[in-house]
Amino acid sequence: MAAASERSPNSRQPRRVPPGRPPRDGYGVYIYPNSFFRYEGEWKGGKKHGHGKLVFKDGSYYEGQFVDGEIMGEGCRLWASSGNTYSGQFVLGEPQGRGIMTYKAGGRYEGELSHGMREGHGCLVDQDGQVYRGAFHSNKRHGRGQMVFLNGDKYDGDWVRDQRQGHGVLCQADGSTYEGQWHSDVFSGLGSMAHCSGVVYRGMWINGHPAAQATRIVILGPEVMDVAQGSSFSVKVQLQQDDGEVAKSEDGRVLKISAGVRYVQLQAYSEVSFFKVDEDDREMPIQTPFGFDCITYPLSSPKSGGLEPRAALESSRANSPLHEGDLEPALASDALCGQEDPPGGLPGGGCKPCCPEDCQRVERGCAQFMDVRLGPPPPGYHPVLFLGGVHKKAGNSPRSCLGPMRTAPTTQDPPGGSRPDGAAVAELAAAAFPGEYVIMVRDVTTPPFLGRVLPTAFKHLRVSAEGAWPRPHIPGEGPGTPS
Repeated sequence: MAAASERSPNSRQPRRVPPGRPPRDGYGVYIYPNSFFRYEGEWKGGKKHGHGKLVFKDGSYYEGQFVDGEIMGEGCRLWASSGNTYSGQFVLGEPQGRGIMTYKAGGRYEGELSHGMREGHGCLVDQDGQVYRGAFHSNKRHGRGQMVFLNGDKYDGDWVRDQRQGHGVLCQADGSTYEGQWHSDVFSGLGSMAHCSGVVYRGMWINGHPAAQATRIVILGPEVMDVAQGSSFSVKVQLQQDDGEVAKSEDGRVLKISAGVRYVQLQAYSEVSFFKVDEDDREMPIQTPFGFDCITYPLSSPKSGGLEPRAALESSRANSPLHEGDLEPALASDALCGQEDPPGGLPGGGCKPCCPEDCQRVERGCAQFMDVRLGPPPPGYHPVLFLGGVHKKAGNSPRSCLGPMRTAPTTQDPPGGSRPDGAAVAELAAAAFPGEYVIMVRDVTTPPFLGRVLPTAFKHLRVSAEGAWPRPHIPGEGPGTPS
């Protein structure tokens, strides 16, 4: 019985065959004459047929289905030279059909293959963990596909030979989105970007950059803007391209308006400038394109909250050249706004001067700041005003005058024969002194659109007292002339 069992055709023990001849049928081991191949498995008619394992001399192997001596069907393959492995369908010895390729360097592909290359639809995870799902051709991403990048960006669109090309949508990790044409892996052609900062650009792109992108901020109007003391004014702004055209393709860039006052530091009077600033409030002067520096100065606007007239008067009491006797009627008068203060200490009516709405978003390359005005000098800014008596003490030398300011009003009656009432004094106390100022418009878009901040725009602003007092000599200019 034992001998019969050993001769059973169901036995999986390799048959001993004469040297140099492969097994005819059943299960057997055969080492090829060149010693490069060794096969162990099923045979039929002297050919590998069924399940078996073919081992190569370099350590590579295939284990799986054989048909008429060929690798055909489901199997697993290891390449010793690369360390890559494949499990799936084979045709004539090559991976073909559906399968999973695992790369020793990292990464994995699951999908369709042809002649050992990625072909058709599949999912590729590279060694960095980036994931692509879509069409392949000749081992490359080609056709329609979606990819999640290492930085969190997601792309859904067309691919050509491993590069984004055609139409696609990119959703970036920071929240920005681009939809449009691509070429050679960059934005190219018509497309729109909604940036995470709120900026939207619609138009042509060239090599990843907007073709009609703004390159500068321009404040419209005359070279020097003249305004009366205490008056409000508007500032119109354009975003322009290099050729001077308005960048109408851009919306949403955030612009901030601010002001500065001319800073004069005379060599003979090193401690004197338009404003003597407390040490704690000193800052580096800002260079302007007008041949002088400036220091920051506050703006105010009727459209938003700010100091009420009473608080403005109190804060400017120490800074004002007016006598306290002129300020007190304004502080005490209920006629500041034509009625008593409502509960909470806020003035009634619409008389409350306000801080500026200092930021505006651009629409089609344009923005406008309405009802802008210069506020009173802030705490720590002490205007140095040269009255007639001071001029005499200084020997009437023009060098003792400060560049940006006019001669200060005195307590004498103004032209017209009447002294200002409380409301007029309040208005003057809450306004900037006559002189030379600078309006600045900055690009404060956060984060900067495409990593670029536009240069600050400047406008020279001259505040006059409407003829109430003459304009003094400015050091470095010609003799003073009446304003």
